[in-house]
This record gives sequence, C-alpha cells and structure tokens, in this order.
Amino acid sequence: MIDGKGMRGPGGQGPQASGDEDDPAGPGQPALDRDVQGRIGSHLRAMYDELMQQPIPDRFVDLLAELERSAAGPPLATDSAADE
Repeated sequence: MIDGKGMRGPGGQGPQASGDEDDPAGPGQPALDRDVQGRIGSHLRAMYDELMQQPIPDRFVDLLAELERSAAGPPLATDSAADE
C-alpha cells in the first residue's frame, strides 16, 4: 500500500508535518528505493504497452471523423442559433 511519504507538494512539503523523524528518506532523496521504483516502472510500462496494442474503439473513430467533418465544413447550427 502507498503511504504518500514520497509525495511532495509545490513547496517541497510532503503530506506529513515537517520535522517528522521516522521518514527514512532525507531531503532530495526518494522515499522508495531504486529497486522498488524500477519494478513499479516496469509494471507501468508493461501495462501501457498492453493498452497501446488494443484497437481504438469504434465510437472514438466515429467521433474523430465527425470532428474532422465539422472542422472542414461550415459550423453546425446550435440550439441558440436555431432560436433566433
């Protein structure tokens, strides 16, 4: 489980109060060791590669085609334009 100790906010402050002495990582040091970071990275890359092998859903292809048609032609009438 992830405990958030390695998360840093915009000011470099983590979710825990500053001065927390049970944090094993010093300033500028990662909260997870390099082996754990490497395994997480490998798993994320494998998941991403698997996702990229899946085909684009037909609905997305249809939406992209509709967007291209609307960009090439005159703007579509909206409800507010039809009321005028």
